Amino acid sequence: MLLLAPMEGLLDATLRDVLTRTGGVDRCVSEFIRVTNTLLPERAFVRVVPELLNGGCTRAGVPVRPQLLGSDPVCLAENAARLAGLNPPGIDLNFGCPAKTVNQSRGGAVLLDEPELVGRIVAAVRRAVPAHVPVSAKMRLGFNDDAVAEACAQAIAEAGADELVVHARTKAHGYRPPAYWERIAQVREALPAAHRIPVIANGEIWSVADAARCREVSGCDSLMIGRGMVSDPGLALAIRGQGGVHWWQIEPLLTVFWERVSVRVERRHRAGRLKQWLNLLRRRHPEAQAAFDELRLVNDPAAVDAWLLRSRADAPTTTEPIPASPAELGQPC
Repeated sequence: MLLLAPMEGLLDATLRDVLTRTGGVDRCVSEFIRVTNTLLPERAFVRVVPELLNGGCTRAGVPVRPQLLGSDPVCLAENAARLAGLNPPGIDLNFGCPAKTVNQSRGGAVLLDEPELVGRIVAAVRRAVPAHVPVSAKMRLGFNDDAVAEACAQAIAEAGADELVVHARTKAHGYRPPAYWERIAQVREALPAAHRIPVIANGEIWSVADAARCREVSGCDSLMIGRGMVSDPGLALAIRGQGGVHWWQIEPLLTVFWERVSVRVERRHRAGRLKQWLNLLRRRHPEAQAAFDELRLVNDPAAVDAWLLRSRADAPTTTEPIPASPAELGQPC
């Protein structure tokens, strides 16, 4: 199984829509929905996960599991129950966000210093939602160190989670390589026999070779991919041995992405969102470097519109579009 990772400020509904069109992704997890001391209205969940209005799936038919972030078990449970009423494909819990502002408000990775609280949160959410709604969690190896990684994973499993994603770095490591995949194997082995839930490996998977090595070292068959998939939209297909995608297949997706951004993002931020994606795409595609160079100083959406028109005019006419709907893909949501 291959999952598309949640990435606050980058991998939102717009990019999920585009990336899942390329194929190979089994499921997505949304960026976090922050829960403090309030029972959120349904529109708050839909704002972050508009796929809830589409049967919980992207336009390509890939399920999206909303993710909640917070530290109060009771409040999280109440919000999870309301979210479950929208029939999501599951509910995920965030114990991995490294952002300073999030951690200062007792959210994300800072909770990994309190395995008992982590367990209480998972147990409260599990009790609050119907049995048929999967509850999963995503954690890092720890906050400042990985001393209690096993204890946190055990607490999550024993509290009734159905699945656990482990990002193979601590908060202190941030996103600096390497990812410590061997520690994921140790975390897996530490789970009690009665609570051996599926463990999914995450971190520093940029290529097919990385995926193979991660599987070997971590012992996990399932992987979660974030920046690697944003940089190479065909990575999931390539990992499956189904080739991948070429730049001529990505070019039409830039237009789709821009159309979605133009609807969801304030005008002054739109060009920045496109450049943000191109910045990562250029790691894998030289053509993205050329596009980024052309647009680097462009901030006017009208100028981006004109650039996309020129790009489409110059594109080959023999390309086949990547399908956008479950019917076209032959995989109902």
